Amino acid sequence: MMEITSLPQNVQFMLINLLYAIIALLVSVGALILIDKFLYRDIDFIAEIKAGNIAAAIYHSVLLIFIGFIVASAIS
Repeated sequence: MMEITSLPQNVQFMLINLLYAIIALLVSVGALILIDKFLYRDIDFIAEIKAGNIAAAIYHSVLLIFIGFIVASAIS
């Protein structure tokens, strides 16, 4: 038979998962900022994207997705 967990335990698990999501978001954004600051000093991706450079937009989004995968695998 299935065991029914109590409501406080479910709330506790939801809060822990929310904390993991917030930590992952902060680490991802921090990593993206560090990569932009130190690896790509001469490229302003935001200005390139505003100018209509689709390649810069695709590269920057793939970089963000890649960082997200790394952080998600590290947390879980």
